[in-house]
Amino acid sequence: MNNTETSKKYCNSLVEYSRRETIPVQIGNVIIGGDNPIVVQSMTTIDTMDTEGSIAESIRMIESGCEIVRITAPSLKEAENLSLIKEGLRSRGYETPLVADIHFTPNAAELAAKIVEKVRVNPGNYADKKKFQNIEYTDATYAEELARIKERFTPLIAICKEYGTAMRIGTNHGSLSDRIMSRYGDTPLGMVESALEFLRICEAEDYHQIVLSMKASNTQIMIQAYRLLVQKMEEEGMKPYPLHLGVTEAGEAEDGRIKSAVGIGTLLEDGIGDTVRVSLTEAPELEAPVAQKLIDRYSNRKGHAPIAAIEFNPINPFQYHKRKSREVINIGNRNVPRVIADIRGLKTPVVSDLKSLGHFYLPEPDKWRMNDQGCDYVYSGKNEVQFMLPNGLRELIDYPAWNKLEDKKNRHPVFTLSELEVAESSDEEINFLKLDSDEISEDVMSLLEVSNLVVLLSTSNEHAMPALRRFFFALERRNLEVPVIIVRNYTIRDEEEFLIHASTDMGGLLIEGYGDGVMLEAHSQEDKSHFLADLKVKNETGFGILQAARTRMTKTEYISCPSCGRTLFDLQETTAMIRKRTDHLKGVKIGIMGCIVNGPGEMADADFGYVGSGKGKITLYKGQEVVKRGVPSENAVDELIEIIKNDDKWLEPEFVNE
Repeated sequence: MNNTETSKKYCNSLVEYSRRETIPVQIGNVIIGGDNPIVVQSMTTIDTMDTEGSIAESIRMIESGCEIVRITAPSLKEAENLSLIKEGLRSRGYETPLVADIHFTPNAAELAAKIVEKVRVNPGNYADKKKFQNIEYTDATYAEELARIKERFTPLIAICKEYGTAMRIGTNHGSLSDRIMSRYGDTPLGMVESALEFLRICEAEDYHQIVLSMKASNTQIMIQAYRLLVQKMEEEGMKPYPLHLGVTEAGEAEDGRIKSAVGIGTLLEDGIGDTVRVSLTEAPELEAPVAQKLIDRYSNRKGHAPIAAIEFNPINPFQYHKRKSREVINIGNRNVPRVIADIRGLKTPVVSDLKSLGHFYLPEPDKWRMNDQGCDYVYSGKNEVQFMLPNGLRELIDYPAWNKLEDKKNRHPVFTLSELEVAESSDEEINFLKLDSDEISEDVMSLLEVSNLVVLLSTSNEHAMPALRRFFFALERRNLEVPVIIVRNYTIRDEEEFLIHASTDMGGLLIEGYGDGVMLEAHSQEDKSHFLADLKVKNETGFGILQAARTRMTKTEYISCPSCGRTLFDLQETTAMIRKRTDHLKGVKIGIMGCIVNGPGEMADADFGYVGSGKGKITLYKGQEVVKRGVPSENAVDELIEIIKNDDKWLEPEFVNE
């Protein structure tokens, strides 16, 4: 790796696409790791005791591209029923390996390991019962706990060795044990250490058929934990075990896909990851195609245009730190990243066009209104807007057209490099310069010292994120604080694929603290309505990426689990119902968990929680604190809203954009 600081090593290279080398792990007829293709997997949602339903759902998942099927086994009866599910699948000609998902119940794991090809254990609750207590551990009491864990865990290892069963040691950010929390907190290091405690026991027992995961609903935490795990395993001289990638409780629809791509895609960019599960609050057969689109992007990545070597890496990949940039109007420094909408495809923009960008003109009071995803700037190119823009919205215009304007108020020039070098005039407030990521000569860099300049940075390199990142590294090496807007241009027609690519490229940079704004270029179309629809998608995607990367919160965030056999209510229906009542609460995070297993732990990052605790019963949380137990489901949403109101986080919805 071209990196002078080896303590930051977490991937083979920051400039060349190179997949991390791992040992192969056999799961039935599928191999994870080694030089094998990245494997797609998913998890059933139906009750494990519903044998025929589980078989039918597994088949739908397999036929949608799922190569490994995971099924929950919360107790002995479910673990035992895995044999009937497996038998039913095999009798129908499906040899797809099965994984038993275990929480809290070692005896279920030990039974399942004799039946299925792989077991997943959560080190946070396999031998520990999380009590949310602040317990101080001395070195002696900590060592005693590790000895107790070894005693509980080694029987499972012995069974796995005997039956040839693989294991995933899967840490979840929200379900770390009290012991780990007491020493490391709910940090990436705590997540890594939680897994390593179990991994060290496996290595001592000469058991190596292991896959590891570091899942979180917070993409920054998730990425940092995976990177740190790679570094710590190498530091301890452990085998390079394969990694299972996933963002827990990513949610549904566009938000779920964007959040998954920001987390998973960023790691795939660095060559990290051997199997992928995308967690959506949707039917499980819809997950595998999304995972496959994430993976497919790297099938030909090795042929990308070369990126010059990096000798200076300023980032700490295990901790978020925003790059220092100067403030120019409302871009850079401590301002949230801005969203620029590309309206160059509108030959003659009219007032109603801005509706696609979150700005609404109301004729009756003669006022503009803006929703939470109203863009900050519009880039009109040569076709300047002929009407007065909403207050606060500024316009970018190509320099030749801008230079001819009489009224330049809130209108700012966009220069090419050749135009800036010979320009006779510029804007007193803010000027934009288009640059490609390869343009990092000393002459170019000297131009970036101008105090009122903002860079619009793009690249044509297929390995886009590293190419753009190298430009940021060059700025930091020279201590240049020019604000930078990340610009990407995609010609992809498949909207889901577009979401995945954009979220990976831009999200990966934002996660590392790079980018003072984003712009997704829109494409001219004969049909104006199609262009406006594309413009709306690009604008909303920009805001969605910023939210998923935790750099600008503009809407309510729902941390909803993807459902499984433990779920006690219809997650999709309930999520839609809660969203309908609360989606105007900007920046509020609401966890919606199907059962108590995924309850207080998995929604650790949520402000409020709605958790199934029994048939028709809901437990409501504020943070990780239980506020109400056993609430009838028909009243639970109203009770949740009352809790939000009591915490002064409630706002009455006042504007609906139809």
